[in-house]
Amino acid sequence: MLCLLPVSELRGGLPFALSQGVPPLPAYLYCVAFNALVAPLVFFFLSTLHKLLLPVRFYRSLFDRVVVRARSKLQCKVERFGYWGLVLFVGIPLPITGAYTGTLGAWILGMERRRTLLFVTIGVLLSGLIVSLAYYLVTVLGIEALKLFLKSGRL
Repeated sequence: MLCLLPVSELRGGLPFALSQGVPPLPAYLYCVAFNALVAPLVFFFLSTLHKLLLPVRFYRSLFDRVVVRARSKLQCKVERFGYWGLVLFVGIPLPITGAYTGTLGAWILGMERRRTLLFVTIGVLLSGLIVSLAYYLVTVLGIEALKLFLKSGRL
């Protein structure tokens, strides 16, 4: 369930599952599946909320100023990198990147919903692989470093 939270997503959910003894493949599959659910949920929420708030004058003027300006500034980058840029943005597990911000960005930029869902899912799959690899690398290196200290009698 940590994979559904905007703060942790896969960066928190997958290492937690692995640290709790969940086997790697089921942990990866469950965490990726839950994190991939973020994109349709965010699209549904944004579309519904946007339709409800659009008649409000303050929201409409704010939306026009912020979103339309962002779209015009980023349009050349979207055309250059397209949906594969979205995959990289979601797939590289850094703070402020992930399925939530990737889907929000795609919605703001007016990217097509079905393709966005597909490419966000590809990004989530990539992010899951990177997080899994990083987890095992840190775990193995940490254990080997600990063994080194224990053999030398420093601990």
